[in-house]
Amino acid sequence: MDKFVLSMATLRFISGSLEIAAALLMLKLAQVDKALAVNSLLAFVGPTVLILTTSIGLIGVADKLSWGKIAWIFFGVSCLLIGILKK
Repeated sequence: MDKFVLSMATLRFISGSLEIAAALLMLKLAQVDKALAVNSLLAFVGPTVLILTTSIGLIGVADKLSWGKIAWIFFGVSCLLIGILKK
C-alpha cells in the first residue's frame, strides 16, 4: 500500500475517532454550555486534519503535478480555510 495513502487514511481515522469521542463526551456532560466548549475544540481539529492530509497528498503527487497546478490547489485550500475560520 502507498505510504501517502496510509498516512492520509490514518489521520482521517484519528480525526473520526476524536469526533466520536467528543460526541460521547457531550452526551456524558449533558449540558449545553459544556457540549459547546467540546464542540469549539473540534473546530481546531477539522482544519488541521484538512491541511495535513492535503499536504501529505500533495507531497505524494508532487512529482506528477506542475507548479501551477500545485499553486492552484494551495489557493483553493486557502480559500476553504478562510471561509471556515473567518468570522
